[in-house]
Amino acid sequence: MKYQEQTELIEKSQLQYDIFRYKVKTQNIAKQSQPGQFLEIKVADGNGLFLRRPISIFNIENDELEFIFQVKGEGTKALSKKQIGEKIDILGPLGYGTFSTDGYNTVAIIGGGIGVYPLHEAAKRLKGKAKINTYLGFRNKDYVTVEDEFRKVSDKLVITTDDGSYGEKGFAIDFLKQDEKPDIIMACGPLPMLRAVKQYAIENDIKCEVSLEERMGCGLGACLGCAVKTAQSPKETPEYWHVCKAGPVFEARDVEF
Repeated sequence: MKYQEQTELIEKSQLQYDIFRYKVKTQNIAKQSQPGQFLEIKVADGNGLFLRRPISIFNIENDELEFIFQVKGEGTKALSKKQIGEKIDILGPLGYGTFSTDGYNTVAIIGGGIGVYPLHEAAKRLKGKAKINTYLGFRNKDYVTVEDEFRKVSDKLVITTDDGSYGEKGFAIDFLKQDEKPDIIMACGPLPMLRAVKQYAIENDIKCEVSLEERMGCGLGACLGCAVKTAQSPKETPEYWHVCKAGPVFEARDVEF
């Protein structure tokens, strides 16, 4: 069930110059949210910023939830100017495809860039039920965020940077491949990373769930802006799913990206 609420911004922090972490108090959204779901957030009143912005849920605690976003345009720039105590109009939770949190012994969590944030709630709920090996990749040390939060919910945490300025040098998937074979991989991040993870999972017969990041203008499947082709659809008459409705989390083998 989804709700539209005037939530209250109760905590705000700036993780990097363009990355913000917000905590809001809700009536129903937090209680209904599942790992992998997202929010459609009204960024401003007027100023031509009519479309909501889709932002993944980072953390859920009782009637409070946190989301982290990067300023990429006028909409998220307007959102970043909100102050503690202000109201934020949020529609959610959205998405029917969520991460699995039961039935596994060993789980590999892999994220890249801002794609690490949707993975935290899944890892948190898996803690104590499975061994969690987490691999997070960032551009450089300036963009390494939420390391402590993932360390708390992981049995093993590997941080990588493209230039080696922090943690291990290289790509997160390189270190995933070096470790024990997991029962499932959960991934979110840039498409090249997700394609590499999917290929590795197929080659090694590992279940793989991916969260796809698409521009979702409405979050309800009405604007048709977030279609993804199904893997089994015929070339002559391709079939598509909407990321906002069928996803954003998919079994990697079921979709083409």
